[in-house]
Amino acid sequence: MKKALFFDIDGTLVSFGTHAIPQSTIDALKVAHNNGHKIFIATGRPKVLINNLEAIQSLGIIDGYVTMNGAYCFVGDEVVFKAPIPHDEVLALGRICRNNNYACLFVAEHTIAACQPNDLLKTIFYDYLHVNPIPERTLEEATETEIFQMTPFMTQEQEDEMHHLIPNCEIGRWYPAFADITAKGTTKQQGIDAIINHFGLKLEDTMAFGDGGNDITMLRHAGIGVAMGNAKEDVKEVADYVTTSVDEDGIKNALEHFGII
Repeated sequence: MKKALFFDIDGTLVSFGTHAIPQSTIDALKVAHNNGHKIFIATGRPKVLINNLEAIQSLGIIDGYVTMNGAYCFVGDEVVFKAPIPHDEVLALGRICRNNNYACLFVAEHTIAACQPNDLLKTIFYDYLHVNPIPERTLEEATETEIFQMTPFMTQEQEDEMHHLIPNCEIGRWYPAFADITAKGTTKQQGIDAIINHFGLKLEDTMAFGDGGNDITMLRHAGIGVAMGNAKEDVKEVADYVTTSVDEDGIKNALEHFGII
């Protein structure tokens, strides 16, 4: 039976150490696609920040994208699902960040802006994730259009204090320094549903691969959930199978284990 394969990017397809996709992963994905399986990206990154997949994008083997943790899903040029955050809650969180000088990213459909960018944001996004510098904007400038994802740089404790201000939002973390915030109900789980509904695929024929906290919903939801060896324990606990790390041929080994390649 042909499968729909959903892959997180950072720590799953792309190594945190080399900032590249291992050659074994590239080769395995190519074989899987040639075998008739569909390959999808399921990431917290917005499209504008997906800058590390050229090695497989150039092969033409990616069939669709779940981005912003499910808030924006597309196949080619067709948007199959999108869910903006309620504007009043965008402003409420934006004001909290401005008043407390928290750095925050605001992601619109095709653009991204940074408010109060600080050294932590620059270190993580520019040095660690190798993202190009993000335009700095005022809160008013950043929120002139619909916002699909906000990324405030705040601790878990700070997040807990303002949680009541955004009751219609989902909050997820895949890195301790910041949270990804989307409209309520938008998770990678929902993103999988949007993609398979578009293609007329069955949930039992899906596999999901991930390593971070924002991958938990899709690992639980997919027909088979695969955690990377470098994943945190709470991610491994919800998976059906734990493979080796991204740097130890984890994707290739898992696809071989399940007979995909």
